[in-house]
Amino acid sequence: MLVPPVRIGLIGAGRIGASHASVIARRVPEATLVAVADPRPGAAAAVAEPLGARGETSVEDVLTADDIDAVVIAASSVAHAGLIVAAAEAGKHVFSEKPAGMSLDEIDAARTATARAGVAFQVGFNRRFAREFVAAHDAIASGRLGTVRQLRSLTRDPGRGPADPDAVPEWTIFTQTLIHDFDTLNWLNPGARAVDVVATAGSLTAPGHPTLLDHATVVIRYDNGAIATAEASFAATYGYDVRGEVLGSEGMVTMGEGAQSSLRLHDAAGRLATTAHSDTDLLIDAYTGELAELANAVREGRQPSVTGDDAFAAFAIAQACIDSMTSGGRAEVAR
Repeated sequence: MLVPPVRIGLIGAGRIGASHASVIARRVPEATLVAVADPRPGAAAAVAEPLGARGETSVEDVLTADDIDAVVIAASSVAHAGLIVAAAEAGKHVFSEKPAGMSLDEIDAARTATARAGVAFQVGFNRRFAREFVAAHDAIASGRLGTVRQLRSLTRDPGRGPADPDAVPEWTIFTQTLIHDFDTLNWLNPGARAVDVVATAGSLTAPGHPTLLDHATVVIRYDNGAIATAEASFAATYGYDVRGEVLGSEGMVTMGEGAQSSLRLHDAAGRLATTAHSDTDLLIDAYTGELAELANAVREGRQPSVTGDDAFAAFAIAQACIDSMTSGGRAEVAR
């Protein structure tokens, strides 16, 4: 029997919203983009109309529309939890960009609302759909590396740091950047739970700034004895960089090098590789995979492979980092 595509309404027409809209319309045959909503005049229409969808200034119109099965939330992070709850109460399946909330209570409310409504709820942890990371996870889960002992994950954003340090919300490096690394480390250490963390961070591009943290290193201990480090920087002049490494008792696996292809040019300047300068370039296949997973979960009547529980577990590490920075010591990770 032919299963119709999942009809999607997207909320938020900013940078990542515009990318998701294009991916849904052009790269995910299991879904169709019906509408884009953004309260800014003209913003939604500019993204939606070239893709054959309608633009809306009212989020409520998308949530109540009869021709929409699921919503993709790409609005400001502070709005995620409220939109998840509203979508669930409207009976819509939900994909939310990370984080799923700005506190553990918000995330708990979001996963409770979606469970009560019986809708699919997926969070945008894209590395779970990046080919190299998937292969690494499969090798670990199959026991090929033996017992997991040490892990490493890093994210470096391109550029020379924030143009306006005052515009970066406090703790962003933990709640919105390293949140990807925390989820990745949890995923690459199957069955283990993060116990506590020690976080170190500072403002290196704007020394002395009262709230900006643009470089951070976090050490995480897991209940299976494994030790992990997560690193982030807002100032990688060479491009967008995402990498991981897992050392086990029987071997090691590494993933990611920031290059757009395997091409290497050797000339008088040395050995050169073209690097990606945005997440939507480097991880376009992963973004496609995660949105296809939402559509397939809805069509198959199951929960997606990345859930609200995963969102809670990753943010629990982020919150422990904030606690560690505040206390200057080790902080426990909430269950």
